[in-house]
Amino acid sequence: MKKIMPESMEATPSVSSSLDLQAVRSRIRELEELQRSLAEDEAYSTDSLGSEKLLKECALHLESRLQQVLSECSNVDSFLGIDDLDAYVEHMKEELVAVEAESSKISNEIEVLKRTNIEGSNKLEVDLELLDVSLDRFTSQDTEKETFNFCSMNGEDQMNVIVDCECNAFEVLELDSHIEKNKRILKSLQEVDEIFKSLDVVEQVEDTIGGLKVIGVADNFIRLSLRTHIPNLEDFSSLQRLEGMIEPSELNHELLIEVLEGTMELKNAEIFPGDVHLHDIINASKSVSNSLEWFVKKVQDRIVLCTLRRFVVKSANKSSHSFDYIDQDETIVCCMIGGIDAFIKVSQGWPLADSPLKLVSLKSSDHYTKGASLSLVCKVEKMANSLDARIRQNLSSFADAVEKILKEQMHLELQADGGL
Repeated sequence: MKKIMPESMEATPSVSSSLDLQAVRSRIRELEELQRSLAEDEAYSTDSLGSEKLLKECALHLESRLQQVLSECSNVDSFLGIDDLDAYVEHMKEELVAVEAESSKISNEIEVLKRTNIEGSNKLEVDLELLDVSLDRFTSQDTEKETFNFCSMNGEDQMNVIVDCECNAFEVLELDSHIEKNKRILKSLQEVDEIFKSLDVVEQVEDTIGGLKVIGVADNFIRLSLRTHIPNLEDFSSLQRLEGMIEPSELNHELLIEVLEGTMELKNAEIFPGDVHLHDIINASKSVSNSLEWFVKKVQDRIVLCTLRRFVVKSANKSSHSFDYIDQDETIVCCMIGGIDAFIKVSQGWPLADSPLKLVSLKSSDHYTKGASLSLVCKVEKMANSLDARIRQNLSSFADAVEKILKEQMHLELQADGGL
């Protein structure tokens, strides 16, 4: 037994123990650096989120923004009627109450997350200090053991040294367990930090823009649920009648917005369902660095105008003509006699504004049919666009007048060709 004990001592050299201690110390230093870095990030996130006072200020800011939105000069808001305006104000007040309740809920959640974060961070700091103390004690014991003269030890001393080494080995295992536990704590704290950042984005968007709800934030993408109020067309225009049409009072869309990394500046956007063309609005927003609030407001304006234009076109299809609205070009195509299509450009704000329509082109809809001559097209366009403004403000009336002019000019052209 006395011969086996020295061999056991040789199997655990001091150099190997020293290297293991250095590795453990290195890992502890890494954890301390991560903890300090996370504390700095947490301080920054806390500053960016603001206090409960900031949440209250956001609610007040939202209320003032609601009043400001009602007074903004836009293609839709400037034509709201008194009854519709009262209903819209009442609707937005309900939105304000809902947003204030949501802000209060988010505030409570943030306070819980803050407490959890602080407790976890404090516990991690204490654990790291304990690890340092344990390592110092372990190193001190190891240094004392190296001064021993193993050759002069009796059997009892050698047995005590072996027992101490085994205890120290268990202590190293315990330290490793503490390190793994602290890594899990760090990961949890990092997840809390990500939650803080997501809540910050949600509050920024919902507090500044009305009529929407943030349903998702991931990387540089924000997914919004957009609800748009559709006014009654007949409250704005005495010239537009939607015979037999039932208009929805609201439309729901999802808006996926991509922002530039680290900012709230628009990079790209998609809308679902894709019944509204956004390309020109996106370009306009990026060219002058407009806010997301401006972009969403313009999208809602476009939804209102496109919806009402489609209502008018659908209602006019019950007449003698066939119409189709092309949102990208803001053009209405009307099928007329002789396989000829009339391309009618809608004016800004139509049909909410009683602004006149304009005939921009006449083309053959059939490749095998001879189209109208250039001189005929020019004459018809000039005469059609010179009609009385009230005729050009109503789609059906304007289409009837254009077709009448087209028939007359085609007849005159045939007579001229026959005379030759």
